[in-house]
Amino acid sequence: MADAPNIPDEAEVRARWGAFAWTPENAEKAKQVIARYPAGRQRSAVMPLLDLAQRQVGAETNTQGWLPVPVIEYVAAALDMPFIRAYEVATFYTMYNLAPVGRYHVQLCGTTPCLLRGSDDVMAACKNRGMVKGRTTPDGLFTLTEVECIGNCTNAPVVQINDDNYEDLDYDSMTRILDALAAGEQPKTGTQNPQRRTSEPEGGPTTLKEMVDANHDYRKDW
Repeated sequence: MADAPNIPDEAEVRARWGAFAWTPENAEKAKQVIARYPAGRQRSAVMPLLDLAQRQVGAETNTQGWLPVPVIEYVAAALDMPFIRAYEVATFYTMYNLAPVGRYHVQLCGTTPCLLRGSDDVMAACKNRGMVKGRTTPDGLFTLTEVECIGNCTNAPVVQINDDNYEDLDYDSMTRILDALAAGEQPKTGTQNPQRRTSEPEGGPTTLKEMVDANHDYRKDW
């Protein structure tokens, strides 16, 4: 698994992020999020507000974002909750980054289904681009983290890059995805198998075929 997060010096973090505050746009979003919950239950908004804060940090640093301690303190104060309660949430869920990451956070699943389906080849594609688990590349572009199950075993092996999943990967397809991101392009998300749609079997459905309209694109119904 990845090494422990490489958290910067506390004095540097506080000097940079001690005056963190919502942008006007995010202040309005935070207000709307808090309004979803009954009076006195505003602490329930801690998860979406931590995510919003991480995204604001990401926008300011041109990265996927992370949660410096002063930023977590700011969110906790906004919700009138002890800092430690917000910190417990941030440290429990892997969607929150506790250390700086690159522009693209590559989270590679190394659990058994992905391993059996070739995640080692996907890891090799990452390493051949200079990535090291738990570290950010010198150009600040990629951070590589090996994670537990992403919950998409049918399409193993899988990686999550920022908000998108890339599925049915092999060495070549992962290399293409990384090349596209490095070039500022948006690669195709989801399955990388051209003979597959979402998580259907290759070649299409194998059951209830009589219910399938071959001329209808069911993806438009979702």
